[in-house]
Amino acid sequence: MATTIEPEVKRSRQDQGISPDAAVEAPAPGGRRRLVLMILGAVLLVLVAGGVRKYIWSRSHVSTDNAQVDGHIVPILPKVGGFVLEVRVDENQDVKAGDALVILDDRDYRARLQQAEADLGVALANVSSPRRVGQADAAVRQAQANADKAHQDLERIRQLASQDIASKQQLDGAEATVQSADAALAAAQAALVAADARVASARAQRDQAALNLAYTRLTAPAGGVVAKKSVEVGQLVQPGQPLLAVVPLSDVWLTANLKETEVANVKPGDPVDFTVDAYPGRHFRGHVESIAPATGARFSLLPPDNATGNFTKVVQRIPVRIRPDGPADPVHPLRPGMSVVTNIQTN
Repeated sequence: MATTIEPEVKRSRQDQGISPDAAVEAPAPGGRRRLVLMILGAVLLVLVAGGVRKYIWSRSHVSTDNAQVDGHIVPILPKVGGFVLEVRVDENQDVKAGDALVILDDRDYRARLQQAEADLGVALANVSSPRRVGQADAAVRQAQANADKAHQDLERIRQLASQDIASKQQLDGAEATVQSADAALAAAQAALVAADARVASARAQRDQAALNLAYTRLTAPAGGVVAKKSVEVGQLVQPGQPLLAVVPLSDVWLTANLKETEVANVKPGDPVDFTVDAYPGRHFRGHVESIAPATGARFSLLPPDNATGNFTKVVQRIPVRIRPDGPADPVHPLRPGMSVVTNIQTN
């Protein structure tokens, strides 16, 4: 009887479009639910483990992507004006300290130096001439003698005037003679000193002319890379005009702008691991060098004044300077302005 019913059940399932073996192939509803719960549990476990790990890591690290590479940008400015005779560097060219960058036309400055040297020679000749030196010394000696005699005569007249032998007019005349003799002596001594002063002045003018001549040759104050070159041959430049800049890539640092709530445990010497957006996957090492004495807002052009209106509390940022460890990497150079992600180990 059972054998007869089973084919009829199969035919009935086929008539309804159901596979005869579907009941055998389909998993039990309880097993599917168990599989979903296991997957959700595994995902939740991973999330919890990741959260715990991140929490533990954050207890001893401070991280920020509000950081960039900083460095010196040395402007090259002429101290004297003139026409540009040579430009010996190109944009993005490496230079060493002392390399000539720009040469100005120095003919005017050479002529001024020759004139100053000639003036110095004349002043030295006047001072070293025996005749002129003798005349100046003789004038001083004569003025000194006249002054001494005038003072002696004044003392005698005062004694006589005290005895009513000399008149008040004679006493006044003696005092006027003393003043005139003292003035003559001072003039003679000043004339002798003036000769030396003229020599000193001429020597100073000569030295200044030599400096101006040297300023026509602009050299690199430090090694680095040329940037922002805006000077061409034949251009007339003025003192203080920016011509180009030199960026020393061997002396760079990082500036990480940390929230004020994050710097409590940061101190100089803390190790730092940082990455640069330009070099994905490349990790650099460094250390905290110093912490700014004020927030960045205090140094802005218009510092906020909370007493002038409605107050809205904003978490401030404090710049932290980080110095990379070891020598500069020539394959992965750090250029000022690059974006950086820093991780500071605080303890």
